[in-house]
Amino acid sequence: MSGVSLHLLRHGATARPGRLLGRSDEPSTANGIAACVAQAAKLTVARIVSSDLCRARAAGEAVANAQGVQLTIDPRWRELDFGDWDGLASADVDPARHAAFWNDPDAAPPPNGERWSALVTRVAAALEDLPREPVLVITHGGAMRAALAVVCGFPVQSLWAFDLPYAALLTLRRWPEGSGAQIVGLRP
Repeated sequence: MSGVSLHLLRHGATARPGRLLGRSDEPSTANGIAACVAQAAKLTVARIVSSDLCRARAAGEAVANAQGVQLTIDPRWRELDFGDWDGLASADVDPARHAAFWNDPDAAPPPNGERWSALVTRVAAALEDLPREPVLVITHGGAMRAALAVVCGFPVQSLWAFDLPYAALLTLRRWPEGSGAQIVGLRP
């Protein structure tokens, strides 16, 4: 039984790092896009998919052009919607509410924001629709963690242990339907 590679690449650095950027369409810097192109340079993929938010989409366009592979835009790979916190620095969020969110993002979502389970549900649907061939998905830290929850079965509190800086590349080997996956590598 052979698995298929699924590469998840976080978008490059933004001009305002350290903010809770969910639905905000904050662009990546030129250096951030270049870092994504460099991370993807050694990959061989049949398809590239990206979130529709410009910080992921611009990296997707650059990687697709560099590799001569078609880019598909899929909004299901967007970041968690942080609602009223969107665009704020973590220090500007009420500490008790912020801690409650990180402890249980489904029970204590950001005000007017998305529940963790909703993110997991849409990422699961996006994963289901990926072809069974090597794919690179350029997305966001929250969506990458949601994919780990779906594909590998990690509980939410374990997912925060994964350091996923800008342009981090996470490679998974997906096995045929229902037989699981394994983490092959993580390159910050």
